[in-house]
Amino acid sequence: MSYVGPDFDPPQPRRPRRGPLTVALAALVPGALIGWFVYEAVGGPGDSSGNTASASTASSSAPVSPSGTASNDDKPPGPSPLKGKVVVIDPGHNVTNFQHSAEINRKVDIGTNWKECDTTGTSTNAGYAEAQFTMDVSHRLKAILEKQGVTVKLTHDGDSPSWGPCVDQRARIGNDAHADAAISIHADGAPVGDRGFHVILPGSVHAGGADTRAIVGPSAILGKGIAGDYHRATGEQFSNYIGDGTGLVTRKDLGGLNLSTVPKVFIECGNMRDSNDAALLTNSAWRQKAAQGISEGIVSFLRG
Repeated sequence: MSYVGPDFDPPQPRRPRRGPLTVALAALVPGALIGWFVYEAVGGPGDSSGNTASASTASSSAPVSPSGTASNDDKPPGPSPLKGKVVVIDPGHNVTNFQHSAEINRKVDIGTNWKECDTTGTSTNAGYAEAQFTMDVSHRLKAILEKQGVTVKLTHDGDSPSWGPCVDQRARIGNDAHADAAISIHADGAPVGDRGFHVILPGSVHAGGADTRAIVGPSAILGKGIAGDYHRATGEQFSNYIGDGTGLVTRKDLGGLNLSTVPKVFIECGNMRDSNDAALLTNSAWRQKAAQGISEGIVSFLRG
């Protein structure tokens, strides 16, 4: 705009007089325009696409994690990778075997020779029976494996029959179940001073009704895994009287292994006749560690 001199004041046109309604409208219009521009800039009350309904639904129904992604907390857990796997646990001996000497002394064919149906097992000097120990650890092991989705079958539960079963039947139970792995739980009765545990692997047997050739390899993998995990979980040493410090022994004279057609091992969890080992074997908390260590070896084998 041009003007003449600093004091020049050009005449102003006469403005019409405005009433109260006009003033109010004039005040509202700029605010409305500003609000409209802001609305357009942010895409309305919804998301940038203007889809207000979907934005509202998403914010009210899907929790958002700090990273901005939807939470998975409400999703159902996926199936266990061990679902469908079958494990047979064989609690060694039976607490009532001593009452059935005629039955358990009956000979059965184990392929390489004939052997007693079963034995009474050993015990600590204080009278804690091996059969009590094996049943306790077997129940603990069963519970741990079942929590991971494994189907578990015991060869017996101390109920029926009231003795045994015979070693050939114990093997047959694992075979009939088409077990992915089988284990027989025991504790040894070696002389005082002999300490530690060992895992017994099947040797290659092909005689009579026994043929272990197909299971020797996988059983060795199973046994080595159990030995390592058992040692770590319990702190129990490898046997100082058998296995040359490896904790592993191969045998061909056990019907429970000779007659098995599925991967199977025995574990002698410790020497019940040694006071140091007996203190462990009779301790409930330690038996839980024993079951945990065995389970970890089995699970590793099942996962391949």
